[in-house]
Formats: sequence, structure tokens, C-alpha cells
Amino acid sequence: MVSEILFYHLERQSLEEALPKLLEASLKRGWRAVVQAPDEARVKALDEHLWRWRDDSFLPHGADGDERLQGFAADQPIWVTAKDETPNDAQVLFLVEGAARQALDDFERCVFMFNGRDEEGLAQARKKWSELKQAGHDMTYWQQNNDGVWEKQA
Repeated sequence: MVSEILFYHLERQSLEEALPKLLEASLKRGWRAVVQAPDEARVKALDEHLWRWRDDSFLPHGADGDERLQGFAADQPIWVTAKDETPNDAQVLFLVEGAARQALDDFERCVFMFNGRDEEGLAQARKKWSELKQAGHDMTYWQQNNDGVWEKQA
């Protein structure tokens, strides 16, 4: 069973602001990560964003659809995809913007990131929380305070 399931409620930051910081923290733990987006367009946008998100940081990653990485997905510390795949043997899975995956048990941590200003996304997150809670998973809910610091709420 997946050891941790975390829900990150994005209200004060966008996904593009919050995700790279969480990916950095994952890499510092020595974990590989998969970021699963809802579609190929978001994969491409996130891939491009992660390459340039900050001048003083480097997030080594690859993305499904990048022809240059064909055959090298297993070598990537971070893999961005819209598919239900884990080619890099990742320990942490980030499901963003409503992306869904049935099997979560192969990961040490699963992170659901959802936009608190999007009613449909919020409803999806609440439904997923209920489903996972009912299935007996141990979960935490994180929200940013006024200073932008993530605080555990539940």
C-alpha cells in the first residue's frame, strides 16, 4: 500500500509556482518522481516550464513525447507524462489538474495537486479524498497560510 497520500490545495500559488518546489524537495530526498498531467498539451507546457522555472535551479527531467529522450525515460529523475506509466521507477507520483491513476501502491508517496479556484477541480479532489479515505488510506491535506508556507490541515 502507498505509504503517504497528500492533497495540496492550490489557492495562493499556481501549479507552476508550487510544483517545482515540491519536485526539488523530492529530489533532495533521493526520490525519483512522475508528474502525471491530464493531457499531452499540459505535459508539453509543464516540460517547458520546468526547464526555465528559475535561473538558479535545475530540475533534471524528461517528458513523454520528447523524441530526444526516446529510450532514456528510465534514466530521468523526473518524468512528465499524461499516461499511466512509471518508466523511471519513481518513488513519488504527482497527479496534477485532475489526472487520475488507479494503481497508487507502487509509490512511497502520492501527491494530488488541485486548484482551489476551480470548482470542478475542487469537486474532483473532494471525491477522490472520500474514495481513498473509504479505502483505508492514510492521508494528509495541505493548504498555504498567508505567508505562503504549507501547513497540514488534516
